[in-house]
Amino acid sequence: MSTNVLLRRQNELKTRMKSSGFEAIVLTPGPMLRYLTGLQIGSSERPIVVFFSQNLEPVFVLPTLERAQLTDLDFQYECFDYGENPVEWQFSFDQAAAYCGIFDRQIGIEEQFMRVFELKHLREAAWTTKFTNAKDVLDSLRCCKDDHEIDLMRQAVGIAEKALEQTIIETHAGDTESEIASRLFKNLLDQGSSTALPFQPIVAGGPNSANPHAHPGNRPLERGDILLIDWGANVNGYFSDLTRVFSIGEPDAELAKVASIVEQANEAARDRAAPGVSASAVDIAARTVIDDAGYGQYFTHRTGHGIGLAIHEPPYVRSDSDVILEEGMTFTIEPGIYLPGRGGIRIEDDMVVTTNGAQSLSSIPRNLIVLDG
Repeated sequence: MSTNVLLRRQNELKTRMKSSGFEAIVLTPGPMLRYLTGLQIGSSERPIVVFFSQNLEPVFVLPTLERAQLTDLDFQYECFDYGENPVEWQFSFDQAAAYCGIFDRQIGIEEQFMRVFELKHLREAAWTTKFTNAKDVLDSLRCCKDDHEIDLMRQAVGIAEKALEQTIIETHAGDTESEIASRLFKNLLDQGSSTALPFQPIVAGGPNSANPHAHPGNRPLERGDILLIDWGANVNGYFSDLTRVFSIGEPDAELAKVASIVEQANEAARDRAAPGVSASAVDIAARTVIDDAGYGQYFTHRTGHGIGLAIHEPPYVRSDSDVILEEGMTFTIEPGIYLPGRGGIRIEDDMVVTTNGAQSLSSIPRNLIVLDG
């Protein structure tokens, strides 16, 4: 990401902090830190935080061994690093807190990613400071993607689709879920995905497909099985997240019917999405199709979630959401019906809100595809 883009994002955060009453926001490793700095730093047994203040450059507190990651940053920053002795760690936090002048102020944190570990050091460094959740400020900053971000996500979708197409060619009755997942992983890397996949692919056959978040196991595929695959790719930190379903030989008649219902629900939700439409209306569009078909009790999750630098991020597409869709928002549409002990169907696409509606970034067929047994 270019320095100009990173500085624009940091300045936008400063503007939002001022209007929200935050003197500073302190982040730990995660998607938001990458969004603002371009850095890919992971959490570990050593604490890492970055202070973003209204009137200062970013201030890092991190172990000395991670300082080398800052050398390529092309914007001003301050750093208080520490060695391996845990006794030294608090002193670096104390220095950073004093440098940023956060005493007796309201400081924002990201509750989803801030560990008690880091928060304890922050409170000891500034015990009179009020640390509160800055979720609303941070969510609004990253919710609408620019053209470059959407292009990266489009590339991630293309890689995922090509990898699945190759994997399905190689899939037959008798293959285990784990074997298929391994081939899919390799094909994703061969097609150009980063090794840091958004998540481990879900490959679920037969009755396992009725578990929305099943883990691949050693069960061999049998004729008549539903095969559900939920997978994604990573391009420069931006993710795709797709789900398609197949049948090993001719499927059970009811599951074939369910697949058609879910496909219609997916289409209804995609058609409903547009600027000015609530996320709840999109969820209801999908849910109504499934309810009217008599399978409402088997649709057990929201219709979708935002996607970008995180696999799950705002906006969340659920029936009680008051979020109004805006141009540039990206999210999944993934209705599903899960019949316990028999099988499940989910069809998932990645969407972007456009000027006049919404576009699917994914294009592979959504119908239940029958594979030769």
